Parts: sequence; C-alpha cells; structure tokens
Amino acid sequence: MSEGAADGGNDVLDRELREHGLFEWLNLDVEVVDPGHVIFELPFDDKFANIASGTVHGGITATVIDTASGFALRSTFEDPDEAMLTTTDLNVRYVRPARNDLRVEAEVIRAGGSMGYTESEVTTVHDGEEKVVATGGTSYRLFRDQ
Repeated sequence: MSEGAADGGNDVLDRELREHGLFEWLNLDVEVVDPGHVIFELPFDDKFANIASGTVHGGITATVIDTASGFALRSTFEDPDEAMLTTTDLNVRYVRPARNDLRVEAEVIRAGGSMGYTESEVTTVHDGEEKVVATGGTSYRLFRDQ
C-alpha cells in the first residue's frame, strides 16, 4: 500500500475494501489512494474467468472500474467515511482479454457539488508486457449535503 493510502480518511477507504462483502470476495488490493486518484490491484482468480477462454470476465473488469472510480470520488469528500454517491453512468471499452492480475487506475476528472466524473484504465501483463485491457468512464451523483 502506498503512503497515500495510509494517511487520514483514506484509511477508511482501505478498511471498507477489507470489510465489504463484494470487495472482500474480489480480494482487491489498495496500491494508491490520493485525493481524486486510486490504484487497485485485482489478483487473478479462476472464479473470475470466462468458462471457455479462461480470461477475466468483462463484468469483473467493469466492477473494478466502477469500484475504483467510486473510491476516487469518495476520496475528494471532506469525510470519505460519510461520503454518499451513486453511479449514474458506466462506460467500459474492452481492448484485449486479460489472463493475469488486473491493475485499475481511476482519476477524477471533475468532482462538483452534485456530479462527479472519472476516467479509468485497466492493465494486465500480456505477453510479458503491461498492456491496456480496458478503459472506462463513469459519472456519479454526489450527495455532499447528506
């Protein structure tokens, strides 16, 4: 875990990844949590694989994009532990299949009063090189006054 993930309210985000049922099942690992920027690692597991090809299922890729994006936006709140938001749009562009661990990086493009937007990139090691697996964009309704 990076220094950014180990300070202030970001401890809350790391703890939530460990304690939330879905995130625990995914076994996401926090690499970086800085205001507006998150990097997660998802270790490959056969339970994430498509039946025929053995590649990571696209729904898993979409889930990690949505999760990283939401956490990146939550990191912009004064109190990430109390942050409330909901996905309003998720766009995933699949580039190539993934057969290894995934690394997802989400960056906040804008965190306004009521809406937030992110861009994400998912990579994996493919033929010995780090390659893009998918890119994504999200929008969220932010509830700052709740």
